[in-house]
Amino acid sequence: MPIPGMRGMEHVGFTVPDINEACDFFEKILGAETLYTAATDFKADDDWMKVHLNVDPRCVIKEFRYLRCGNGTNLEVFQYEAPDQVKTPPKNSDIGGHHFAFYVDDMDSAIAFLRENGVKVLGEPTAYTEGPNLGLTWCYFMAPWGAQLEIVSAPRGTVYDTEAKASGKTRLFHPKYVAETTI
Repeated sequence: MPIPGMRGMEHVGFTVPDINEACDFFEKILGAETLYTAATDFKADDDWMKVHLNVDPRCVIKEFRYLRCGNGTNLEVFQYEAPDQVKTPPKNSDIGGHHFAFYVDDMDSAIAFLRENGVKVLGEPTAYTEGPNLGLTWCYFMAPWGAQLEIVSAPRGTVYDTEAKASGKTRLFHPKYVAETTI
């Protein structure tokens, strides 16, 4: 049984080395809107940081902000100072490795835009040729601080989504069809 009253993902929080650079990138490249700064220079004199956030007790949250990116979840962007901070982002293959995927209507235009703006694009767009993701094309790109990001596009939907819609099964969330894909 799930957590009572659980409705869905409200935000994704992540840490960056320079919050101004990160927010500028999300605004310029992904069209995000910075909504507000939640805190600056937050620290505790006891073990509050360890107990509540599982970080070094001497850690300082230099700043954290909330952003909104299209019809997706909120982004909670942190900049920490910590004596034990690891400064290299994890690879996807590392435990804790991750990426954020953003939906685009036109993959070719999106790739061209990224390249024109000096964003490192990894390889070329890859289209699924079989299975439930047939119809989906994806491509990874890098944030300036090394975070792995992805753009995806499925203008005519995927096999899974088409079959799920026809049979009344739960569909994957899709920012283009928020009302249709919300449970």
